Amino acid sequence: MRILLVGEYSLLHNSLKEGLIELGHEVILIGNKDGFRQYPLDYNFEPKYLNLKIFNIPRKIIYRLFKFDFAGLEAGFRFYLFLSKLQNFDVVQFINEASVKTTSNFELYLMKKLCATNKKSFMLSTGIDYSTLTFYIENQSKKSILQPYFKNPKEDKEFKAFYSYISKGHLKIHNFIKERFNGIIATDFDYVEANSKNPKYSGFIPCPVNTQKLGFKELVTNGKIIIFLGISKWSYHQKGIAFFEKALDIIKEKYPDRVEVITTNTIPYPVYIELYNKAHILLDQAYSCDQGYNALEAMAKGKVVFTGAESEFVEYYKITEKVCINALPDVDYLVQELSFLIENPAEITAIGKRARAFIEKEHNYIKIAQQYLDVWKS
Repeated sequence: MRILLVGEYSLLHNSLKEGLIELGHEVILIGNKDGFRQYPLDYNFEPKYLNLKIFNIPRKIIYRLFKFDFAGLEAGFRFYLFLSKLQNFDVVQFINEASVKTTSNFELYLMKKLCATNKKSFMLSTGIDYSTLTFYIENQSKKSILQPYFKNPKEDKEFKAFYSYISKGHLKIHNFIKERFNGIIATDFDYVEANSKNPKYSGFIPCPVNTQKLGFKELVTNGKIIIFLGISKWSYHQKGIAFFEKALDIIKEKYPDRVEVITTNTIPYPVYIELYNKAHILLDQAYSCDQGYNALEAMAKGKVVFTGAESEFVEYYKITEKVCINALPDVDYLVQELSFLIENPAEITAIGKRARAFIEKEHNYIKIAQQYLDVWKS
C-alpha cells in the first residue's frame, strides 16, 4: 500500500511509519518539525520566513491586535505547494482535525484536495478536536486537561487556542470529516468515550513505540532517588504541574538526604532528554486517563512515570501490577505515592522493568502498524 501520513505530534506518525515500512509498505510523512524537537519528515511545511526574528515583533503586534497569526497562512501555503506530490495514495491519515494549523477555510480546502486525489481518508483523535472538546465541556467532572480551566477560568491564556475547535469555521471541517472520511481512530483512552458514538468511529489503537530506538537500563537505587519534572510554560496548567511542584517541596523536606529533584522549565529538547535520562522517577501529567507519548517513551526506558492510568486503561490491558503510577491533581496523594517509592526502592526497579515489558508487548510499533492496516483495509 501507498500511505500518506499528514502531521506529527510527538513521534506517533514517525513510529507508525517505521512499523509500516517494516511490513513492506510505502509511506510518506508530511508535517511540521515543531521547532526544537526537529521531527524527521519527508516533506516539511513549517513556516520559514515568519519564524525569523526580524518578523517576530510585527507578527506579535498583529496577533495581539487582531488575534491572527500570519505564520499559519505561510504553513498553509507551503503545504499547498506539496499537493502535486500528495496524490494517488491508498490511505491518507491526518494526525488531527487541524493537521496543518492554518486558517479554518484554508485547512478545509487542503483537506478536500487530499480527499479528492487519494482513495481512503482517516482521522486520528489525538489531542483536542471538536468531539473531545465538546465532550469535556459537557462532562466537566471527567478527568481531562480542561479541568484546570473549568476550576479556574481566569487561567484562560493556555486554553484559548482549544476553543477554536468549536468555532463556526472549524465546525465545517468536523462535518466534512463526518461526511467524507472512512474512519476516526482514537489513540488513547482520553479520546475513546468522546468518539464512541460517532458512526465513523473505527475504534482504539494504542500509540506505536519503536523500542529499538529507546534503550532500557535497569534502575539502580543504591544512591539518591532522582525525580525529574520537566515543565513547559505552554502546558503548565493542563498537566497539573503546580500539584507536582508542591508535592516535591514536601518530599525534599521529608527526604533531604535520599532524593535529588531535577526541575526544568521550557528548555531545548536535547538538554531535556539528557537530564531526564538520569532520573528514576518522571512526573508527567495529572489530568489524563492514559499515557501520552512522552510517558510511553519514558516507560520504554524503564522509568517510573506518574501519568494517566485510570480504570479504563487498567481494565483494557488487564493490569495486575503497576506499570506506571496513576497521577492525580492531589498533593497529599502524590506525596504518599512518592514516599512509598522512596522508602521501597526495590519497587522502583520492579515497576521500571514492568513498564518496559508493557511497552514491548502492547505498543510494539510493528504490531500496532498491522492494527492500522487492518482498520484501513476494513
